[in-house]
Amino acid sequence: MTPKRIGILGGMGPEATVLLMQRLIAATPARDDADHVPLLVDMNPQVPSRIARLIEGRGEDPGPVLAEMARRLEAGGATALAMPCNTAHHYAPQIRAAASVPFIDMIALSVGHAARLVGPGGKVGLLGSPALRKIGIFDRACAEAGLTLLHPQDEDALLAAIRAIKARGPDADSRATLRAASADLAGRGAALQFVACTEFSLIAGSLAPEAEGIDTLDLLVEGIRDAAFGARNQAGTAA
Repeated sequence: MTPKRIGILGGMGPEATVLLMQRLIAATPARDDADHVPLLVDMNPQVPSRIARLIEGRGEDPGPVLAEMARRLEAGGATALAMPCNTAHHYAPQIRAAASVPFIDMIALSVGHAARLVGPGGKVGLLGSPALRKIGIFDRACAEAGLTLLHPQDEDALLAAIRAIKARGPDADSRATLRAASADLAGRGAALQFVACTEFSLIAGSLAPEAEGIDTLDLLVEGIRDAAFGARNQAGTAA
């Protein structure tokens, strides 16, 4: 069957958007070019900083910019939308309001996957921007799924690593920071951990040896593939 066209709200950051496309290509069984998922990608690194707005309380609101991107993608023929940025899912209500096509929710997909792995009452750690704790999107989703969510104790170090990866790409220091945070979470009982920043998806192999990672970018890839090929089970997809 011919896969449906999917729109990507990208640029947050650029490398993470390219990584999403690479993983989608790798995850799609294809014998020829035409078997792959057609994408419309709005690579917009000028989306206002989520960190500045949500953590520091300054700067332009990203919501209207993301809503306009959603409208453009739908007008271009996208049949569903996806966004490889965990923190920007705070603005999912504006995206859904701006477009009539479904939005593939990587938070819902990832939490649903974790719930299936650990069951009610299980502990899961969160490796991502400190903004995620402030806005509570993973906390709420985990609570609804009956999961206990643990945050790293040194979130400032993780934020510094995210900024370093955005500026220079992955390096030894950012890998060491992620490994230390992962070990902290595992030591507190959360061996299963969300890799919940797409900058950290670039170094997802750097978790502590005793930890098992759920890379939210991988769950988004699965959601895009399911939406493109018309799979019935799309728990993270909502109009």
